[in-house]
Amino acid sequence: MTQTLVEAAPAKINLALHVTRRREDGYHDLESLIVFADIADELHAEPAAEDSLEISGPFANGLGAGSSNLVMRAVAAFRQRWPGRVPDGLALHLVKNLPVAAGIGGGSADAAAALRILAGLATEPVPVGELADLAATLGADVPACLLSRPLVARGVGEILSPLSEFPNCHVVLINPMVPVATADVFRRLRAHDNYPLPALPEPLTRPAQLGLWLAETRNDLQPPAVKLVPVIGDIIEDLAETQGCMLARMSGSGATVFGLFGSEGQAHLAAQVMRERNPDHWVAAAPLMVV
Repeated sequence: MTQTLVEAAPAKINLALHVTRRREDGYHDLESLIVFADIADELHAEPAAEDSLEISGPFANGLGAGSSNLVMRAVAAFRQRWPGRVPDGLALHLVKNLPVAAGIGGGSADAAAALRILAGLATEPVPVGELADLAATLGADVPACLLSRPLVARGVGEILSPLSEFPNCHVVLINPMVPVATADVFRRLRAHDNYPLPALPEPLTRPAQLGLWLAETRNDLQPPAVKLVPVIGDIIEDLAETQGCMLARMSGSGATVFGLFGSEGQAHLAAQVMRERNPDHWVAAAPLMVV
């Protein structure tokens, strides 16, 4: 390894998220249709005497670069699981383009990017299943972020079913710059045994099919999050009224809201409208990453 490696850490979006059961260990079983948008943090790595992490970018402030950072935890966990397979030290530089604590898996995506870099550097092949198992120890969203492709996640997020086909869609992402703690949202969740996701259409190739299917689904974390941060509800209502928006909904535990569009032009126009209405919000438009 003589050059800098760069790995993208794309934004994760829960198009639908059903909470189906509260488990005895206090966690919840979920069913979620997860996709990834082509907007991302970036992780750079090059050889060094020891492991280190530098963070830059628009959302670097307030994010620690020490051993508790998910990137550094991923590196430490990989070294422990497969000792001696990667260079002794890595100088890591994270460009933080995505909001923190935003329901779009930023930290999990960063950790997954670190694992992909390490697996690529390994002197022996790392089994995909074992890497996914390691990812699950770092956080519920990390296994999905490791794949960064359309999939259905079940359990606490570790049971993944990648989709062989997915329609070309575009999203607008809006965050009011208010962090939302996942634990606070779950504490306010009223029903813990909701209906699972309906069966997906086969083949799923057209945006209109996806829109119709999503109309029969929910994000069970959205109502408690809106009670915590009412502006989330305002954004959903405003975005839903923009031209061509098939669905406006909160992603994950919030506070990021997405709007789903069938064309790039509609998405960019909606993003422009929402920026003008909410100049203090983070707004981005991007295509979804498909198979």
